[in-house]
Amino acid sequence: MSTVKHTNKPFLWRLPPAERRVVLILGDLVVSGLALLISLYFWGARDNWLDFSLTFLLERPPFWFYLLPVGWFLLLVELYDLRRAGRRKDTLAGVALAALAGLGVYLLVFFLSPKGSLPRFSVAVFIIAETVLTLVWRFTYISVFSAPQFLRRVLIVGAGRAGSTLAAVIKEIWPPPFYLTGLIDDDPQKIGTEVAKVPVLGGSRDLMRIVQEQQITDLILAISGEMKEDLFEALINAEEKGLTVKTMPIVYEELLGRVPIFLLQSDWILRSFFDHVHASEFYEALKRLLDIVGSLVGGLFFLLFLPVGALAILLDDGFPIFYTQERLGKSGDVYKIIKFRTMRKDAERDGRARMATENDQRVTWVGRIMRKSHLDELPQFINVLRGDMSLVGPRAERPELVDELQEHVPFYRARLLVKPGLTGWAQVNFGYASNVADTGVKLEYDLYYIKHRNLLLDFLILVRTVGTVIGLRGQ
Repeated sequence: MSTVKHTNKPFLWRLPPAERRVVLILGDLVVSGLALLISLYFWGARDNWLDFSLTFLLERPPFWFYLLPVGWFLLLVELYDLRRAGRRKDTLAGVALAALAGLGVYLLVFFLSPKGSLPRFSVAVFIIAETVLTLVWRFTYISVFSAPQFLRRVLIVGAGRAGSTLAAVIKEIWPPPFYLTGLIDDDPQKIGTEVAKVPVLGGSRDLMRIVQEQQITDLILAISGEMKEDLFEALINAEEKGLTVKTMPIVYEELLGRVPIFLLQSDWILRSFFDHVHASEFYEALKRLLDIVGSLVGGLFFLLFLPVGALAILLDDGFPIFYTQERLGKSGDVYKIIKFRTMRKDAERDGRARMATENDQRVTWVGRIMRKSHLDELPQFINVLRGDMSLVGPRAERPELVDELQEHVPFYRARLLVKPGLTGWAQVNFGYASNVADTGVKLEYDLYYIKHRNLLLDFLILVRTVGTVIGLRGQ
């Protein structure tokens, strides 16, 4: 097979997602450093104490003042999702929310601390400077990295079900993660046509020619069947010439944070998934420690809210205050979940298990408020402390529904390989699943979490859950 000379020059500024995230972090570090420097300068100039000198920097500001950028990073955690980071509206909302949260803490400190005990003016300068500089930097990032010359140029290998589905997914994402130039497929009836509104440019023998003509930087392999020798050699040749070659499931996970369960072969769970299920003993031990600490802290909030919550439920719909229900835990073990009662007492008068739905008519007036704020879930800290659940994991489901759903949703029981969670990757990314299709999407998120779980991902989920609770986005 003839080879085509390929140059790496077009690759220079076409950064892949991981490197774009690094650029975001580095930019935020520079901006935070500048905001801190500005706040220190105004502090020194206003205080007139040794002016703005090294002695001032070492002796005057308390240690915690230098940690202000860390707090800002935590408030911006949602904006490290590249899709959100690439949209001006989401960026403005995220930075504004971070600024308001910072302002709230600032006002709390302002009114509670004795006069002159804390650098309140300098903290205010930091919040203002950080907000303005972050917006300038983030909008600059969007303008630069949404330009065509900075986008990776991608070709999908395979125009079948997997390839067409992935192409449709890419077309729906805004801003686009990369520029999809087309697909290739050896089916002569597809060549020259469009699949998911994307052109099929040729077959496997045309691969290197298309790579050269279209200045392709990445190839996505979306072939589930046997690969032809010509295509195999072409892919090896492309890899040797500096192109990035990835498989469809990996790209799907990177783009959506989900596992494409409906596009995988039936033995995938044995060939691939089980390799990622068993986390290290250190992670499991540390996560259990965090569960205990978190459940004790959450238990205090539960005890503080208990009198108010119990009285509200009693006045709205009478006894009982709590309800317990069988749920499946890790390895299918049955346990009793504890929650504040939010539905009518006759919610399942016929004894048949039903999924909760958006705007469920069975929910009481007080129950609707509790669900929006997730206050109904406070008693579950008891389950976490007992070890039935974890702070983070797939949503606990009823045995009857698991038996029903596993007949319609592939790999459904795989979510039982870890403990269910008070919150989870599916919960912060998707609402209630009221049908089989929604359940499939939530399972894709759950399996992604099980496959990639680590302390950083757990922390991200907990932070996003706090945002969901504050924003009353529960159901």
